Amino acid sequence: NHVSGRKTDVGDFVVVGKGARVGRDCQIHPQVYIGENVTVGDNVTIYPGAKIYHDCVIGNNCILHAGCVVGADGFGFAPREDGSYKKIQQTGNVVLEDDVELGANTCVDRATMGSTIIHKGVKLDDLVMIAHNVEVDKNTVMAGMCGVAGSTHIGEGCTFGGQCGIGGHIYIADHTTLAAKTGLMRDWKTPGQNLMGYPAMPYMQYMRAYSVFKKSGEK
Repeated sequence: NHVSGRKTDVGDFVVVGKGARVGRDCQIHPQVYIGENVTVGDNVTIYPGAKIYHDCVIGNNCILHAGCVVGADGFGFAPREDGSYKKIQQTGNVVLEDDVELGANTCVDRATMGSTIIHKGVKLDDLVMIAHNVEVDKNTVMAGMCGVAGSTHIGEGCTFGGQCGIGGHIYIADHTTLAAKTGLMRDWKTPGQNLMGYPAMPYMQYMRAYSVFKKSGEK
C-alpha cells in the first residue's frame, strides 16, 4: 500500500490494505479501514470507524463521517426451491467522485457488476442507504434516513427530505424535490417538480387530495 507523505495524517489503529493508495493532504482518523486496492484522492477526510471495502474509489475533497460504509455487498440473493436463498456474488465496486460528503453511518453498497456511482458534489446525510448499482447524479442532496433501492438513477440537483423511500430500477429526473417521507416507486421523467406523499404525486395535487381525506373522518 502507499500513503503519500505530504501533509497526510494517519491516526491510530488505521488499516490500509494491500495495493491501496491514499493521496496528499488527507486526514485519516483512528480506526478507519481502507481495503485492498482502494484509491483515495487528495484532501480527503475520513472520520473514525469508517470502512471502505476493496476496489472502491474515493475522489478528491471527499468527507466520510464516522461509521459510514462504502462498498459492502449489494443485497442480492436468488431464491431456491426449498425457500432458502443463495447469495449472488457482488463483483463491482463503488465510485465516489470529487466533493462528495457521506454522513455518519451512511452506507453505499457495491455494484453486482460495474459500479455504484455517486457523482461530483453529492451530499448524503446521516443514515442514508444507497443500494447496489444506483447512480446519483451531481449536486443531489439527501436528508437523513433516505433509502434508495438497487439500479435506480437519480438525476442532477435533486433534493430529498428525510426518510424518503425510492424504489428500484427507476429513473428520477433532474432537479426533482421530494418532501420528507415521500415514496417514489415509478419513473419520474418531468424535471424540476416538487413531489409529496406515498405514492408520490405533485405537491399541489397531494394538497388537494389531502384536503379531501382530512375531512373524510369528520362528523
